[in-house]
Amino acid sequence: MFGIRLRRPRGAPPVDRDTASADPAYFGARAAITDFLFVRDEPCPVDFAFVLGSPTVSSVEPAIALYLRGLTSRLVISGLGPTNTPEPPPRAEAEIYREHAVRQGVRECDIWLETKATNTLENFRFTSDLVERHLGWDSIRSVSISGKPYHMRRALMTARAHWPKHLQLVMLPSDHPQDAPAETWWQTEWGRKSVLAELRSIGTYALNGDLAGF
Repeated sequence: MFGIRLRRPRGAPPVDRDTASADPAYFGARAAITDFLFVRDEPCPVDFAFVLGSPTVSSVEPAIALYLRGLTSRLVISGLGPTNTPEPPPRAEAEIYREHAVRQGVRECDIWLETKATNTLENFRFTSDLVERHLGWDSIRSVSISGKPYHMRRALMTARAHWPKHLQLVMLPSDHPQDAPAETWWQTEWGRKSVLAELRSIGTYALNGDLAGF
């Protein structure tokens, strides 16, 4: 179900996936993973909408929706993109997101960019410095956070570790069907790989002391 071989006694035949999928234990494991990783709040007014960069622009859509509804006056978008590739990204993900948001009706002057972060931890650390310099965290009470659906738990816990404790954090994941949403992530190989990789990353961040709010 999750793209891995089920444990079985040595010498026993492989477990049939159709039979396994009927086992309540497997449904329970899937539900537990889903409940843990996938965090979603109702949209509400926030001081700014924060967006985690990724290769596809769907992550910025919830922030755009907030802005167009008058629930926020500013977008803060973070991300250069991964650098562990043969060639560095020609443009920062945050710049691509900004162009998309402007095309959807967000004023360019209402978008702030952080264009150096290459991972989630840097997204929050670098943006923390940006906000403190230009606004001061004491003037901020609420922030929405948008990204891929399976990434919301790690985003929330990283924010709790590296942003001020007084903040109300509103988690607004993307809704695109190709973003491995909570309702269907286990149905595709890419969705299963993304979710299992996210669980591994949470373990790494936790061991390094970069998560809070367990």
